[in-house]
Amino acid sequence: MKKNIGIIMGGYSSEYEISLKSGQVVYETLNPEKYNAYRLHIFKNKWVYVDANDQEHPIDKNDFTITIDHKKISFDCVFNAIHGSPGEDGYMQSYLELINIPHTSCGMYQAALTFNKRDCLSVLKPYGIKTAESYYLNFGDLIDESAIIKKVGLPCFVKANKAGSSFGITKVYKKEELKHAVEVAYKEDDEIIIESFLDGIEVSVGVITYKGETKVLPITEIVSDNDFFDYKAKYLGESQEITPARISETDADKVRRLAKQVYEILKMKGFSRSEYIFKNGEPHLLEVNTVPGLTKASILPQQAAAAGISLAQLFENAIDEALK
Repeated sequence: MKKNIGIIMGGYSSEYEISLKSGQVVYETLNPEKYNAYRLHIFKNKWVYVDANDQEHPIDKNDFTITIDHKKISFDCVFNAIHGSPGEDGYMQSYLELINIPHTSCGMYQAALTFNKRDCLSVLKPYGIKTAESYYLNFGDLIDESAIIKKVGLPCFVKANKAGSSFGITKVYKKEELKHAVEVAYKEDDEIIIESFLDGIEVSVGVITYKGETKVLPITEIVSDNDFFDYKAKYLGESQEITPARISETDADKVRRLAKQVYEILKMKGFSRSEYIFKNGEPHLLEVNTVPGLTKASILPQQAAAAGISLAQLFENAIDEALK
């Protein structure tokens, strides 16, 4: 019997276009002899199934089913390709878990925790995980530039706390630039994290559950053509992503062990991609992504390919793990 796989894509955040591309790649890659794949677009104003003719059919939110030609279709598994809210912050995980539908991403708590950068870093620090110095602001807080600079120094990064893909992020060089950077970040989120600049090699490490085991994928070195790894660098080709990374075996071993430790401390499952910068020879964690990009050009699929895992194998394994 072929499994019905609902591929959720889109979402409520600035990342919806990237998510639609990721979801389309999953849709085109899944073996039609094994799976009936359905493109499910999740937007604030509509949840719809988009058929092969691009016709839209509503999703019944009571049980996450669709009705085609008077026939009700339910899903054996949901493949999560939503970057940002509501696919990466725990909302879809909660909903699917409440109605008892298996899904390919991590659990609700893990998604909510990792999506909140400052909460995630706070949980990991007691385990000795090194991070940048940070300063937190909530919307409406007094912006004390002197206190911020005293804590994190210059240059520093002002980031939306709960947003992905480098939206709402500014590298600040001068005290006078701080207020504007904070305003930019508040357009994405009502919480802000301001971090010290770490000057060193940046790497991205994919960790997945593969055939029942925690598997660390080959490391990618990020070399941005811009001032930092911003949206254009990430998605518009303005960066080099070098896999395997040009780092010593000692450094590679350090960051592999650290990425695996982070995955296991957080009790993750499914895909993850964590970012690190080496400072004084030690990897410092920047963030953990739980629904990374899944296009052929995305980092995690590149890493899987370097490990000898094809896109089809990567996606099929995710479904197999979810259905266990």
